[in-house]
This record gives sequence, C-alpha cells and structure tokens, in this order.
Amino acid sequence: MEYLRVEKLTKSYGIKTLFENISFVINKKEKFALIAKNGTGKTSLLNIITGKDISDSGKVSLNNSISVAYLEQEPVFFGDNTVIEQVFNSSGKIVNSVKDYERAMQSQDEKEIREAVETMDRLEAWEFEREIKTILTKLKITDFEKKVNILSGGQKKRLALANALLNKPDFLMLDEPTNHLDFEMIEWLEDYLSKSDITVLTITHDRYFLDKICNRIIEIDGNELHLYKGNYAHYLVKRQERINISKVNIEKARNLLRIEAQWMSKQPKARATKAKHRIDNYYKIKEKAGKKPEEHNFNIEIEGKRLGKKIIDIDNINKAYDENILIDDFSYKFVKEEKIAIVGNNGVGKSTFLNLIAGKIKSDSGTVDIGETVSIGYFEQSSMNLSEDKHLIEVIRDQAEVIKLGKNREMSAAQFAEYFLFPRNMHYNFVSQLRGGEKRRLHLMTVLMKNPNFLILDEPTNDLDIMSLNVLEDYIRHFKGTVLLVSHDRYFIDKTADTLFVFKGKGEIKVFPGNYSAYIQYIARNEKNITEINQKKLNQKPEKRKKETGKQILKLAYKEKTEFKTLDEELERFNKEKSELELYMQSGNYTSEELAEKSKRLAELIEIIDEKEMRWLELSEKV
Repeated sequence: MEYLRVEKLTKSYGIKTLFENISFVINKKEKFALIAKNGTGKTSLLNIITGKDISDSGKVSLNNSISVAYLEQEPVFFGDNTVIEQVFNSSGKIVNSVKDYERAMQSQDEKEIREAVETMDRLEAWEFEREIKTILTKLKITDFEKKVNILSGGQKKRLALANALLNKPDFLMLDEPTNHLDFEMIEWLEDYLSKSDITVLTITHDRYFLDKICNRIIEIDGNELHLYKGNYAHYLVKRQERINISKVNIEKARNLLRIEAQWMSKQPKARATKAKHRIDNYYKIKEKAGKKPEEHNFNIEIEGKRLGKKIIDIDNINKAYDENILIDDFSYKFVKEEKIAIVGNNGVGKSTFLNLIAGKIKSDSGTVDIGETVSIGYFEQSSMNLSEDKHLIEVIRDQAEVIKLGKNREMSAAQFAEYFLFPRNMHYNFVSQLRGGEKRRLHLMTVLMKNPNFLILDEPTNDLDIMSLNVLEDYIRHFKGTVLLVSHDRYFIDKTADTLFVFKGKGEIKVFPGNYSAYIQYIARNEKNITEINQKKLNQKPEKRKKETGKQILKLAYKEKTEFKTLDEELERFNKEKSELELYMQSGNYTSEELAEKSKRLAELIEIIDEKEMRWLELSEKV
C-alpha cells in the first residue's frame, strides 16, 4: 500500500537550490532515513510533505486514508497545560476516540456510546492512560502535573516524541528524534520502532539508530536524490560503489571532452556540415566532465602546541549541589593522546565535570592540577558568541590565516573551511545566513583553530550532519593532544574514544578501558555471569551456600566482609520487590497517582539492583 509519493519536487531559498526534481515513493511498513549535508533541505522536505511549507514545483501525494504524526526538531507548545493534559489535548485517532467516548457517555445516546465503544475496542484504546504514563516514564518525564510551558527544551522534545508514539500513527515522520535522549532512552526507542509496523521517515545523525531501524536510505547530494535499499551499513558500501562509478564516468567524460573540444574548435564552416546532435552532445559531455568527484579526502594532521609530560591531574575531587551528589572522591591522571568519552544518563554531572576541568567552576574539595604546557580548547553546548554581521571567512581568519599541519605543511583559512564542508561559494555568506548546524560547525572550527592540545567537547555532534561527523571524527583520530568529550552518539564514541568515564549517578564514576561497544559487551557479560552465579547459588543447599560464603569472606578485608554478608540478602529483597512491582503494573488495577509513584520506585530499584550486582561481582572476584 502506497503511503507517500513525491514527484519532481524542487525547492530553493533565494539563489540557493536545496533539491531539484527529486522523486520517491514510501510504502506501508517501510522505514526510510533521509541523509544529506546540513543546509540541503532535509527539514524543508519534511515540512513540504506535512504542508508546513510549499515547494517551487512538483507534487506531494500523501494517502488521506492514513494517520500521520510529525515530530519537529524544535517542537513548540502553547497554553498552560500540564504534561498529562497536553497528551490528552493532542490530536490523533486514539486520543480522539477517547474524547468521543467521553462525549458519548455524557450525552447518554445509545447509538453514540455503541459506536464509541466499538472504536475504542478496534483501536485498543482502553489502556491509553496507563500507556501514556508508561511511555512518558520511559522517556524520563515523571512529573505528569508539571506545566508544559516551564519544561526545558529537551523535555519538550521528549514530550512531543511521546505524543507522536502514543497516537500510534500509520506514518511517522521524525526530525532528529534522538536529540536530548540518553543512551537508555535511545535504545528503548530503537526497540519500540523496530518491533512496530509503523511506517517511518526520519532525519537523524545517529548512525546506530539508522542501522537498527531503517531499511531504506534516501541521500540528497548535489541537488540529486539517490535511493538505497538496506540499512546504514549497506548504504555505506553501495554509496562507495556509486562514487567509484561516478569517478570512472567523469574521467571518461573528460577524455571524450578533449576529442570533442578539438572538433568544436574547427572553423564554423567545417563544423556546420556536421550533425547538430553532436554539438548538443558536446555541451552535455562538458557538463558531465565538469563535475567533481563526491568523495571527501579525510587526511589531516594538526600540529598542535607542544604538550609536556604533565597533562592534568585530578585528585579526590567532590562536587554536589545541595543533596545532589554529582562527583564523589574522583581521581585521575590524563596522558598524552588519550581520547576519553564521558557517558551516563542526563543530569548525572557530565557537563559539570567538563566545567571543573576547564576551570569554569570550582570543586567542593580536591584539586585539579593543570600542567604548564596545557592549552585547553573548550567547545560548549550553548556558548557560540559568533558575530552575526561578519562573513564566514572573516570569522575563520580572525582565529588564524594559516593552520600548521606539521612536517612543514600548512593549510589556509579558506582550505580549512572547505575541509569542514564549507565550499568556496559560502565563504562570504554572513553568519546570520547560516543554519543551526552550520553555526555549530563554524563555532567548532574557531575552537580547533586556536591550536589547543587538550580538547574538551560537550555534545559536539548535536545538529551536525553525518558528513560533518565524519570530518570531526577524522580530525579527533589524528589529533596529537588529549581529548575529553561528552556525547550521546554511540557511533561517534566508538570511532573516537579509547577510554570511558561512566557516570553511574550519586557521584560514582567508573573508568572503563575501551569504547562504547566494548563497554556494552562487558556489561552484558557481567549480567550473564551474575545471573549464572545467582542461579547456581539458588540451586545449592542452604548449608553448602552458607559454608562457601564463609570461605569467601575469610579472604576479604574487614569492611568488605561486612558488606559482602549483607549483599545477598539485599539483592534477594530488592529483586522480590521489583518482581512484585512489575506484576502490579501489569494488572492495571491502580490510579494514575499510584502508577506514577510505582513507576518512579521501579526505576529506583533497577538502578539499586544494578549497582549492588556490580559490587557483588567486584567482591566475588577477590576470592
């Protein structure tokens, strides 16, 4: 069944053409991703499809028998609704069916009630309120009575995502759905969408999300559209094949152009006797030969300032705001060329840690000792401070006219701009003309051009397209200094980091030697080990279990002995409470207030059990 047909669509802003004569079709159950450089019209295309914008030419046919939901990149809510009211006041077939049922019950019209009940049955809408609170809780919005107008930007994005999912549309369009989601929420969303039959069209820079969710890729490049069947990994292979073929064809066209150019240069009289189609064909060959190969050459090494033996030493630092402990007695010595990624849920202190290292704030106790040769470059989430009335190239030249690459090589400001995907025809654009992702990329360049040897990057991947991410990843891999970064982009971390600081909450920070995928494998392996150990212990006779536990305790320090004695009892108690809560939530026999309270407690229990199981494993390894 066809859901969407786009035919020969063209859109321009002023003299800039975003896309030209693009066509594609989306059918039921297909999951499409849209990939393109920033500023080439991805969001504009979604806005045209949904009727929020108009095209210059072409046609969009959206099946009027299906329901559609659109998650905008920066959703806006009006009015004074609470979170729960906002969901109930949104449009959608399930919400509307609930409203129709309530109206029918008030009217006491038997026909209306019967029709409303049938609709509720068909849409399985009876559990809607419980599902609202379950999804909101998964997206970590637990205060259902909080006013929407005081939510943060990230909370609004997550509420809008919950709205879109709860209405269970046939066709779902998502503009950067993983922005403002932590790893846990992203993985939940991946699981939700991959198991669903919802048809999807999404814009996202999260390449693991693309790989897991999408089975079709649309790429807009050079105003043209290219369609790939398969996930992101398949797309990378097929795109490279297309680029290789394109290179061969361009080279053939250039060789042919030399022959045709000789013929065209002959006297007009001689040329007049030739076929007109050959003259026309000459100009077609000339256009094809004039194209540039699409592949970007990633090979750059920035010289950087000399970095001495001492980098930054952190000694027993602590930081808390009132009762909220963010960093508890953490120590670490950074080394040269180390690439560290900080991971953890929202609100556990990741940005606070960066600000401590950068000297923006002070720790409550402990020391941050910075080596004399360290030059910090800090890319912050919100602070850009770009002069809107300056040309792009002026902003770059204000930092440096020339970038030293080492080995007596250098790069001009204009070349550096091109490396970060600002073509020459953009260099004299005013900063005010740039889009959000382009401004962030320009700001990132101004940080890098100051020639730091210790880079601090706070969410550098936000609003960057996949092409820009590849450039940044290449830059970081070749960077000779130390890098400390925060990102929710798992693919980016895998490609750039060799060490993780895992912020587990309540001030606890674990140092893990490896990237994100290695860490996930480690967690999975430990969970398996813990499960097997617990199962083995449950199968033991009580006398044997007590005897073996006693042997183990003899090998532990006094403080650890006391702790180890209580862990088994605590885990048994907490797991029992967790099982009872899960059964309770599946029953449906509760009020909305009770559900909110139980959901919050369940989240707390999961965190407590994870921490205690990890500690149990640590102690058991000592015996």
